[in-house]
Amino acid sequence: MITENEMKLEFDSRSCNEGFARVSVAAFLTQLNPTLEEVADVKTALSEAVTNAIIHGYEGKVDKIIITCRIYDQTIEIQVMDRGVGIVDIPQAMEPLFTTKQDCERAGMGFSFMEAFMDTLEVTSSPGKGTIVKMTKKILHTDNRYEG
Repeated sequence: MITENEMKLEFDSRSCNEGFARVSVAAFLTQLNPTLEEVADVKTALSEAVTNAIIHGYEGKVDKIIITCRIYDQTIEIQVMDRGVGIVDIPQAMEPLFTTKQDCERAGMGFSFMEAFMDTLEVTSSPGKGTIVKMTKKILHTDNRYEG
């Protein structure tokens, strides 16, 4: 059993790379022998964090998104970092249905999905300097494991 492991991924803030990020993190997660539901939860939360960085952090400008994953104590910790515009009011941004992009489909639910699918969610941000979204999920020992 893996007791601790880490990986880092850096890619352009293009929407076509969101799937790449999901698959990469899911592949890293498989060493914990997660269920299909646990994999789906992590992929959904990660998608929301990456999409937020692309749409809100960089506002269409292409720059870098950095994902760091760490495994410890049967837990995956994921950090998604951008160097974009940042968030002025984090509590307000985390309110369900709040969005700065009314024209986007599903706008305002990203942080709610991250909170629902992960065990912990922390957001730190500085206006003009970017945002870090840190999430954790404990992978439980059960039957019906994902064999990936």
